[in-house]
Amino acid sequence: MRFDIITIFPKIFSAKGGSYLSESILGRAQKNKLIEIKIHNLRDFSKDKHRKVDDRPYGGGPGMVMAIEPIIRAIKSIKIKNKSKIKVILFTPAGKQFNNKMAIDFSKKYDHLILICGRYEGIDARVKKVIYDLGFKIHEISIGPYVLTGGELPAMVLIDAVSRQIPGVLGKLESLEEKRQLGMLAYTRPEVFKWRGKKYLVPKILLSGHHKKIEEWRKK
Repeated sequence: MRFDIITIFPKIFSAKGGSYLSESILGRAQKNKLIEIKIHNLRDFSKDKHRKVDDRPYGGGPGMVMAIEPIIRAIKSIKIKNKSKIKVILFTPAGKQFNNKMAIDFSKKYDHLILICGRYEGIDARVKKVIYDLGFKIHEISIGPYVLTGGELPAMVLIDAVSRQIPGVLGKLESLEEKRQLGMLAYTRPEVFKWRGKKYLVPKILLSGHHKKIEEWRKK
């Protein structure tokens, strides 16, 4: 799976800065060539001498809006193998709320995701029409019922959620929380934890060795 991220803050994703994407499971998945992550600085695609990528919106209103041309130029610069296996993701508070089913669908149906990280007061609405006319599928996504400063955090959330669905990324299929009981109560050693005169015990059922009863207890 390949992820191309279009952003005006590429250092957020930089491995030199200790990015979330370069650590732990995602870092290992890249090293093992199970996923590939490319960062594109939107300012590199601006024709403005000051590398400006935003402008005032027509009709007035507060704030600035990300301009259409740099975004389209950035998308056109990305090497494409098969458009039918690519989806363009636009992160916006007005988008459909991202969930685990979507992550699974993306991992199975596509091998290339282009992630556009919005900023300011949004993106020129014509971007969606041009992307569609270029032959790409586009999906507007929000990662929750709240507003963030930009699409960079949502991009990392999506990459994490989708990558863990790719065979080999987690090492063992059993590692998927989806295959277990979400929110399952878990305990580890010591059996008795003492703190400020109090004892905190592991439930006896977990020490019984009766796996069927333990499974029933966990489901309950």
